[in-house]
Amino acid sequence: MNQLIKKLRRYEIMLRKIANNHLQGDYQSIFKGAGLEFDDLRPYQYGDDIRTIEWKVSAKGHGTFVKTFKEDKDQSVYFLLDISGSQDIGSKERKKIDTGKEIAGVLTLAAVHEGSQVALVSYSDQKEKIILPGKGPRQAVKIIKGLFSHENKSKKTDLNGMFTFCLNLIKKRSIIIVISDFIDDNYQLPLKSLANKHDLVAIQITDPLESALPSLGIIPVYDKEEGKTTWVNTAFGGFSKKIFQSFHTDRASLQTLCKKNQINYLQVDTRQDIVLPLMELFKIRNRTMKRG
Repeated sequence: MNQLIKKLRRYEIMLRKIANNHLQGDYQSIFKGAGLEFDDLRPYQYGDDIRTIEWKVSAKGHGTFVKTFKEDKDQSVYFLLDISGSQDIGSKERKKIDTGKEIAGVLTLAAVHEGSQVALVSYSDQKEKIILPGKGPRQAVKIIKGLFSHENKSKKTDLNGMFTFCLNLIKKRSIIIVISDFIDDNYQLPLKSLANKHDLVAIQITDPLESALPSLGIIPVYDKEEGKTTWVNTAFGGFSKKIFQSFHTDRASLQTLCKKNQINYLQVDTRQDIVLPLMELFKIRNRTMKRG
């Protein structure tokens, strides 16, 4: 565990140095702007976040007003990690679940460094591991242990269940960082609801195997979530092409959903070093904060 924490810390220090060099010291931007308390009302201005409109006051006919907020020093950052069976896709050296855990671990260290409270919800089709918000190095170690030492109760996926559970669990406006492959159905409504209540980041973990299945004839495909093997004819009816199209259509739909609901979206491939994609997330967050 000590070696793992040292590795994650090296990533985090590297990330901080690059961010401070390229973002004029705005390394904090990823963890700012969500832990907010209501302060006052002011007239709506072009570019304001529509989620801050105070509809009851605006409906009285004296103009459109938005709520202003002051920063809450005890803001929380929640990591929602999908640890279902589909996360086991990838090479022997690096699966999606490995990438997801590394990202959560590095960002945990980064959030603790900035003084934020951090929390973890690991979920399959049930709650697997819950660590409530806390500050400081001990909390970081607790979360990293929770990420890397946990044994799954289930391999199935229920993103709808995860998001609904978190809607009930997280009452105070927080930064929520969802890490998943988003391979599931019927999760869109609770995801939108989370975005309305919180400052939401969606990190989609992908692997080349999901979109580029070769034509191998009839092969056994083991479904880790269901725990059974199905024989599939990969050469029949443009099977590989359908897989490719389905993957890219689903990803485009998720990106559109995020854009419409002001969710910061980032895709990370298992072949990538996580530092560069995370730098992209810092840039996205930095632009969002400046617009706000």
